[in-house]
Amino acid sequence: MTTVRSTTGLTGSRRTAVWAASACVALLALAGWTFALLSHDAHPWNGDYSRPSGFASWLMGSISEPQYYAVAPAGALLLIGGLVGHVAHRMSWRWQGFVQACGSGLWPWAAGSALLSLVLGNVIWGWTLASGGWQPLFVPLVSVAPAIVVLYGPGRRIALSAAVLGAVLTPPASILAVRYICVPLDLPPVVGATTGMWVGAAVAFWICGRLSWMPPAGAWRAQQRAQPGTVSGRLWVPRRALADFSEAQFFGNEWASATLLAGAIVAHVISPSSTSYGSGLFTAVLASQVITALAGVLIWRRRWERYGFYPTFVPVVSVAPATVLAFGGTIQAVLAGALLGALIAPPVAAAISARLPNTVHPFVGNVASMSVCTALIVPALRLFPGFA
Repeated sequence: MTTVRSTTGLTGSRRTAVWAASACVALLALAGWTFALLSHDAHPWNGDYSRPSGFASWLMGSISEPQYYAVAPAGALLLIGGLVGHVAHRMSWRWQGFVQACGSGLWPWAAGSALLSLVLGNVIWGWTLASGGWQPLFVPLVSVAPAIVVLYGPGRRIALSAAVLGAVLTPPASILAVRYICVPLDLPPVVGATTGMWVGAAVAFWICGRLSWMPPAGAWRAQQRAQPGTVSGRLWVPRRALADFSEAQFFGNEWASATLLAGAIVAHVISPSSTSYGSGLFTAVLASQVITALAGVLIWRRRWERYGFYPTFVPVVSVAPATVLAFGGTIQAVLAGALLGALIAPPVAAAISARLPNTVHPFVGNVASMSVCTALIVPALRLFPGFA
């Protein structure tokens, strides 16, 4: 009798390796191109669709804008890190890190839908940049699109629906919130950007519940459910703090965060004016984020142990960097924004998310906490000596 060895698993592994290697080469070429742009002092894109290179660079920079870096190499390297993290998860590598897309493993679907939504959103609303001012056009990337995919599961119809809803709803809501809330009240722009995210998401999830081709929310998890990571080990705290740097993009993985930070730091060394909106405060922003990430994970570690997840990433992309930009990067601004954000923002986010219906992804509570906490903490600090 002849024994036939099944090659299905081997073939699948080879296909994954070939696909990952091809994608990585393409992303490395893209990253090299973005670094080359820095050395030539490329002008930022202003809504001129006849400049495809400027448009592409703007999109890459938008990928790292939630962290206040807004520089193309950081965005390109984040995608490389996300790809490495996904392949490591698929291959069950020991050092795969935290599972991406809220522990669902749906990184290709979530990231693909988010990137498509970012492109569509900038195509539709890019004209708002013609005046030369800043607009929060990055918001589809970190809100509606990936959240819908994680809630409703994989599939082309779901991913496309998520991308379109995110592109159509979130940018105008954020633009209006910045203009009519942040400007009159002298609030950090992140308040308006995140307000647009949760307002747009509320409408998007309401629409999803009425689309005939959308399955019941969360139904896909009945057949596939990721196991929560173990909150233990001497390296868990720094690993979790590092992963929080990319949680806003629904990556939440150490590989993704490490490459994101590497891209931002190298870009800053090459061209200091390219990072953090040319404010010159990149190092202060980064310092505040490191402090708030470590402090948040240390303060709320027991909540991580109890629930398997806790939104300690919230101040990393809101209160801490917003405080630095508001007060010029002083030591007191770095420490106050980092520590107050770590102490207040995560429990507020968790409290809001716990009260949302099952048809709404908890990210809505996270971005609502960003809006509320930043709007309260930054103005309150102006009342104390040393803040102006």
